[in-house]
Amino acid sequence: MPDNKVAVYRLEHFNAAHRLHVPEWNDVKNDAVFGKCNNANYHGHNYELIVKVVGVPDATTGYVIDLKILSDIIKEQVLDRFDHKNLNLDTAEFKELNPTAENIAVVIYNLLRPCIDASLDMQVRLYETPRNFVEYPV
Repeated sequence: MPDNKVAVYRLEHFNAAHRLHVPEWNDVKNDAVFGKCNNANYHGHNYELIVKVVGVPDATTGYVIDLKILSDIIKEQVLDRFDHKNLNLDTAEFKELNPTAENIAVVIYNLLRPCIDASLDMQVRLYETPRNFVEYPV
């Protein structure tokens, strides 16, 4: 018997700069591991964020989650915090955490998860480039 679960998705966009760098490593090792992403003057990405929410549609509204509410949550928790920011310098979340796509996705998930009903499953997909993206959780 099917459980009638449905996945809904919200696509958002933000721009941010970052530098991949491990302070304990020397310049040679940082350059070898991170290449262009270790640019001392930072570099930026046009991130595409997809938030997936899975659940049984409400019997009255037919919604898994009101996508306008989901959009507002993403704006408040993610876009207002990260859009047009230098992730290394301007955000508390990445002061001590290397802002790789993997780490950014986990941070975004952890910011959003408390705002989404616990009965709903959630996943974050983050595109750093059109060809490179990560998902959390898997």
